[in-house]
Parts: sequence; C-alpha cells; structure tokens
Amino acid sequence: MDVLIIGGGLGGLTAALDLAARGHQVAVVERKKFPFHKVCGEYVSNEVLPYLQRLGADPAVLAPAQLTRFLLSSPGGRTLTASLDLGGFGVSRYSLDHYLYQLAVARGVQFHQAATVTDVTFEAAADQHQVQLADGHQLTARVVLGAYGKRANLDRQLQRTFFQQRSPYLGVKYHLRLAYPRDVIALHNFANGYAGISAIEDDKLCFCYLTTRQNLKAHGTIPAMEERVLARNPLLRHILQEAEFLYTQPEVINEISFAPKTCVENHVLMCGDAAGLITPLCGNGMAMAIHGAQLVAHHAHAFLAGHLGRVAMEAHYRHDWHQQFATRLRVGRLVQRLFGQPTLSEAVVGGLRHWPAAVQAIMRRTHGQPF
Repeated sequence: MDVLIIGGGLGGLTAALDLAARGHQVAVVERKKFPFHKVCGEYVSNEVLPYLQRLGADPAVLAPAQLTRFLLSSPGGRTLTASLDLGGFGVSRYSLDHYLYQLAVARGVQFHQAATVTDVTFEAAADQHQVQLADGHQLTARVVLGAYGKRANLDRQLQRTFFQQRSPYLGVKYHLRLAYPRDVIALHNFANGYAGISAIEDDKLCFCYLTTRQNLKAHGTIPAMEERVLARNPLLRHILQEAEFLYTQPEVINEISFAPKTCVENHVLMCGDAAGLITPLCGNGMAMAIHGAQLVAHHAHAFLAGHLGRVAMEAHYRHDWHQQFATRLRVGRLVQRLFGQPTLSEAVVGGLRHWPAAVQAIMRRTHGQPF
C-alpha cells in the first residue's frame, strides 16, 4: 500500500482524496463508523474553497450557511462586531465528513471503520511502516499520515511530549435551533471559558464551548455549570433559555491540549489537530486541517513518485507546515490568555470596540489565504 491514513477527519479525508487523485493506493483507519458527530465549532474559512473545488469536493452541495460577520462578547454582555475578510461557511462535521467519506469510497480509497491502531513501527531497512490494528490485522504502507485528532493512545505509543502533560480543558457541543442571524459567527466569553455559535445546514446552529474540568467539577454537572456560569453572560443566557436543543446529551471531549506539537513523529507525518491545535477562540481549526492535508499530500506524492527521499520529504513538510501554521498557533495561544477571566475579558472587549483595526489584524493572523 502507498499511503495509510490514521483518522478519518477533515485532514485525513481530504488527504485521501488528494492522494487518490494522484494515482496512489490509499487506506484510512477510523475508530468510528460514518456518519458521526464531533466536538467542533463547525465554521470553515473560505480560504479552503479553491482546494476543495479542485478535489471535486465542493461543499456547496451541502447547502452550508454563509458567514460574513463576527461578534465577540464579554462575560457581562458587552459586544464588538467586525466583518470577516474572506468570509466562511458553516456546516456540521456529521454532514461534511460523511460527504468526503462517500467521495473517497467512490474514488477507490479503502476504509477500515470501527478500527483502532495500536502500534506503528518504521522498518528502516525496508523503508516502510508496519501498522498494527486492535483486531490483529497488520497493514504495510510506504507512507503513514497521522490525522487522528487532538489526542489518542497512539500519542502515548509515539512518546509525544504533549501527551505527558495534563490539560485542564474540555469541549462541549450541541446542535440547536433558535431565531439567530445566519451570517454571524459569535464568540461569547464567560468565567474560565468561551462559547461559539454559528449557523450550519438545515436551519440549525452549532453551539460549542471550551471550559475547564475545574469549572465542571465546581458545579457537578454540565447543566448546572451552564446555568450558574455560562448564563451570567446575557447573550449566552438567551441561547440557553430560548433554544431548542436537538439532542439531549452534548458531545464532550476532555484533555484538549494547545501545547506545541511536532508535525513529524517517528516518520509519521501528522496533519490536522494531531500536528497542532489552534485555540477555538480563533475559530479556524477546520481550515487548517484541510490546508495541512494539501501540504502533506503534496510532499507524500513527491516521495512516492521518486522526486524526494524520505529525509527530504519530512524536512520539506516540516518547513512548509511551520511556515503556514506556526504563527497562527502562537497568536492563538496569546489571544486565548486575554479571555476567560471576567475582568480581563471585559477590559479587552471594551478596548477592542474602539480599535477595529486590531480586531481585523488578529483575524488575519489566525487565518490564511486562499490556496
């Protein structure tokens, strides 16, 4: 096999489509079965549209919401607004990932669903990887891509530094219906966290927030925390009280780490959140995953076609990944420190209301250009 991709999220699926279009034999291992929900803000910058269209994967067929405005609120309800330079679209991961999966199947990509990778070893003499699955199957591939998301047991097996550090963050996501502008992506601050809300397909909204385990522990349950902490922000209180929640239990993910990661580990090329996670406050992780797939597919193809050796492939990918994303991740971590504490958040939002150029500058530094 030419390429084995661990993880069927946006990075893995778009890389699979790209590499299959270049004539390579591609397989994807995904621990769940399509379609399924993921904790995600479900906003995508329009910077990805030219690439998706080149892949024959235009998301327009999913009728996504068109997002052109940005709103930010402080815990007390003070707001600022700005236009989105490129704009973006809102679509659920349930629909978008399933759409990309169906395209990949139609184009010859092999899928191992409900399957877990337990070990990846690189055989230097054969210049290939051996990948062990939990069910006992073993797969061989010349190139392995790690596109398995924010955190997985494979990170432990690869002895990745960030995995040894506990993260205090957890994410919660709902889909809901509410009378709400369909062109606005909003970020609402509260004590020790922030929430995003924006339209997706089928007249639905994605409501997703990041907070800490300590915040949850202090209040016992997610509903109690929402009532006693999030609802102190009047804009969040309106959402929580007036919205129709479309599933009773939210999607939840723990141990979300924004620590720096490396994009190559033991000759596995990482992309998407496995390579580096931008803070949700900056709202561009989905676009970064897709752009990362484009970069990794380009360099993997050069290696498979004999134009680059493995060392050069890894070095070029590492260079290009850092050139595209290192500044965005660094700015994201800096911006995150300005929010979550009520007093500081009030001051920052109050100041930025009178400094629109700074808001636009931050957004430009956390977004890319069309590619």
